[in-house]
Amino acid sequence: MPNLLVFTDGSVDTKLKVGYGAYLLISDLNASIDSLKDTVKVKRFEQTSSTKLELQTLLWSLSETIALANGSEITLTVYTDSQNIIGLPGRRARLEQSNYFSSKNKRLNNYELYQEFYRITSIQKCELVKVVGHQPSSKKDKIDRLFGLVDQASRRALRKDF
Repeated sequence: MPNLLVFTDGSVDTKLKVGYGAYLLISDLNASIDSLKDTVKVKRFEQTSSTKLELQTLLWSLSETIALANGSEITLTVYTDSQNIIGLPGRRARLEQSNYFSSKNKRLNNYELYQEFYRITSIQKCELVKVVGHQPSSKKDKIDRLFGLVDQASRRALRKDF
């Protein structure tokens, strides 16, 4: 069963509510970073926020990765700097029990994306790993440098757009 690594990040213009999500899918942690630069996928999202964009990008990357597996059994390790995403598995029971309503009886923002996240992760096992974003180069290991590829790609796409 292949173990695939997925790195996701996004960059958003909060005033315009436009953002770019980026992901990198690799199977070999020993691949050179230079050889992977051109394999980062980038997608534009509209009417989004930073939290929403991180979820949209993750769901897009998972959907494409699962489709590429074409029914083959895979294991996924997802690297993200989104604390919201990292915390979702632990919040599942509470969110489902409240039917995605807050304590003030207001429907949660992004509840549909949370539902989709739980649907996909019920089908496909994913290990979520928190990456500390925007570290000095001297503190970056291989995972941090790989994550940097998606961070840079999403920021570059946003700058290019505006």
